[in-house]
Amino acid sequence: LVRLPGGRVTPATVSGVEMILPDGSVYPTKGHLNFTASQIDPKLGTLGLRAEFDNKDSAIMAGQFVRARLLIGKQEGVYLVPQVAVMQNEQGQFVFIAGANNTAEPRPIKTGEWRGKDWVVLSGLKPGDKVIVDNLIKLRPGAPVMPHTAEQKPAAPQTSKS
Repeated sequence: LVRLPGGRVTPATVSGVEMILPDGSVYPTKGHLNFTASQIDPKLGTLGLRAEFDNKDSAIMAGQFVRARLLIGKQEGVYLVPQVAVMQNEQGQFVFIAGANNTAEPRPIKTGEWRGKDWVVLSGLKPGDKVIVDNLIKLRPGAPVMPHTAEQKPAAPQTSKS
């Protein structure tokens, strides 16, 4: 459960509810929160909530296990970065970016929650940064890199023939 900056979760503070099906897909229709328990369960440390979804096509069966995601607002200026790209040392979390002259530069970041297979990066990155996600185990600060987009295949390394 997410703690809201100014209070508790109520139907008024939640803009919608997403249902995540067992296969990981999101149910196409958003639901709405229609009940919030008045107290936290002391044994489990949870708060009971109930959401209602339109099920005209009977795609959801009674007793089916699903997960729910509360929609409580949007965050501006955050980035999604693959979990594999985020590393940690004694100073905290960081990623490597392809910096000037295509060299690897460590960049400290602050992360939020996971979103699927990605970290939500709250600070430390700026538009245009190229986050390195491949061959991280070999990477060192200042190492030369060959940046490419996710759609492109990496360029083959140049070899010289003698």
